[in-house]
Amino acid sequence: MSESTAPQRRDDASARPDAAATAEPGAVSEADLDAFWAEASTRARLDFIGTYGGPTVLGSLRPPAWAFGATAEQADELLALVLAGRKTATAGALWDYEAEGEPVPQEGALSIVLDGAGHPRALIVTTDVDVVPFAQVGAEHAAAEGEGDGSLDHWRRVHEDFFTEHATHDRGFSPDMPVVLERFKLVYPTRRHR
Repeated sequence: MSESTAPQRRDDASARPDAAATAEPGAVSEADLDAFWAEASTRARLDFIGTYGGPTVLGSLRPPAWAFGATAEQADELLALVLAGRKTATAGALWDYEAEGEPVPQEGALSIVLDGAGHPRALIVTTDVDVVPFAQVGAEHAAAEGEGDGSLDHWRRVHEDFFTEHATHDRGFSPDMPVVLERFKLVYPTRRHR
């Protein structure tokens, strides 16, 4: 499915780029994505290297666009945490990636994060990816997700519910299910660009 028809949802669960969203906020405008990408890549100085060696892939190809969560409300809540600097990590069920035929995020990959209405609002870069069993997710990762009280108990409770309710695979929830832990950095907007 194209990025322009249904933004996928990421966090703390299922869908990856170009997969259908559980709650579709509407079509994502290609023009809005292109305009956001032009501004974000310039403001984040992704085209700076090209000044010396010519255009680079990093600064020229628009990254995939997706939203956190499984509903428009979750997308807006989680995006607000990213923009406030509280959320620097996310998690998804590896079984969902496999069921959807989507690759696991890669370190250095850029992503455009959409709000609940499907509008581009942030540019992030993946800084670290690890796959661990659900039961081995640690307190540091839970805190980096910035949700609730930041505790591991909260993370496990919320994510078990999420992975059960919004799974795109048919294996059910298991404490030993593999979970993709992704750390990221907000590239744009920065505080001076908000």
